[in-house]
Amino acid sequence: MKKLNVITLGCSKNTVDSEHLAAQLADAGYEIVFDSDRTRSDVVVINTCGFIGDAKKESIDTILAAAAAKQQGLVGELFVIGCLSERYADELRAELPEVDDFFGVKSWEQIVERLGARHRRELETRRMLSTPSHYAYLKIAEGCDRMCGYCAIPLIRGRYVSRPIEELVEEATALAESGVRELIVIAQDTTCYGIDLYGRRALAELLERLCRIDKIRRIRLHYAYPTDFTDELIDTMAREKKICRYIDLPFQHISDSQLAAMKRNHTSAEAYALVDRLRERIPGIALRTTLMVGYPGESEADFEELMEFVSRVRFERLGVFAYCEEEGTYSARRLKDDVPEDVKQERLDRIMRLQERISLESNAARIGATMPVMIDSHEGDYYIGRTEFDSPEVDGEVLVQAGGRRLRRGCIYDVRITDAEDYDLYGSVIE
Repeated sequence: MKKLNVITLGCSKNTVDSEHLAAQLADAGYEIVFDSDRTRSDVVVINTCGFIGDAKKESIDTILAAAAAKQQGLVGELFVIGCLSERYADELRAELPEVDDFFGVKSWEQIVERLGARHRRELETRRMLSTPSHYAYLKIAEGCDRMCGYCAIPLIRGRYVSRPIEELVEEATALAESGVRELIVIAQDTTCYGIDLYGRRALAELLERLCRIDKIRRIRLHYAYPTDFTDELIDTMAREKKICRYIDLPFQHISDSQLAAMKRNHTSAEAYALVDRLRERIPGIALRTTLMVGYPGESEADFEELMEFVSRVRFERLGVFAYCEEEGTYSARRLKDDVPEDVKQERLDRIMRLQERISLESNAARIGATMPVMIDSHEGDYYIGRTEFDSPEVDGEVLVQAGGRRLRRGCIYDVRITDAEDYDLYGSVIE
């Protein structure tokens, strides 16, 4: 049995792709490991990210490390797949002859066949999880039709393609039977789901179907575009108890001039109105967003408006990144990257300092409350878990004292919150 090491870089959508690939290859007889630190394998497959500069560098560094291991005889064959090789296959082939072959983002059948296996369509809804066994990402669509000025995803992944509801329910049911208790619904733009297949937005219907899967306890929604957020979707989130009171809404900016330059197709007033609708109709909802600083033309006044947005909305979860020019995008072709790098960093730091204060105040307000917490792991003196307001890897955690009890991963316990830090909570299981 050959040992195959799958190394996944970048976003959770790549994670799902790797898990589908692993299921095909495991069925063909490969022993699969998901371990970027492993140095000895018959085959290494690196699923790369090609979205922003830091991610590209990480991908290249990982390829070089695996190539070095191959030259030392620790790796038999080396293959590169995913976004980076989709964008730069010719350049990579010229620079990295140690790699046996490169495959893009739509070449899953080809990579399976290259590894001597047969791609089986009956396994297309099957996964071999690389996440802890009690939660999994459910990718509901591929590609994106939004042509935001800074984003290369449509250039890499192509047009938006929804997966059929029945196929997604089949995959989610199989995940539930394997032990998954939390589904994290993802796509580049989840709110567009269904338009290409059904001629209408069908995310609410999909979520309702997923809620009927008995063993699923939580369903979490990521990457919802701020426009076209329907009342039907809000009503479904408010009504269905399995759907977390949590949503990831990447606003990117709030200044009307920046939103227009970014080609976001909504205004500042519409963004504030959506926040008000969500908080009014889903009481207690936690909002996560991503913001960008230093986009071409961002003035100090634009940035101060963004700071005011963060102050007024008080997002429970927030991430910030500095603009990085991506070749082929509208902003790279038409706009000058005119905000100095030190100004970008200073603006990023200012927002994160503000967010730290907001997050601490939000967490401190939960001291004394009792909250359902799903246990993820056990580290030292604490069990590590998450509330419904926290997504794995990107949000905070709850460090739980069990009082001598043995807690099980994937199970939900009532925890009394006893202390708070900027991003994490502490608590004790209620007997």
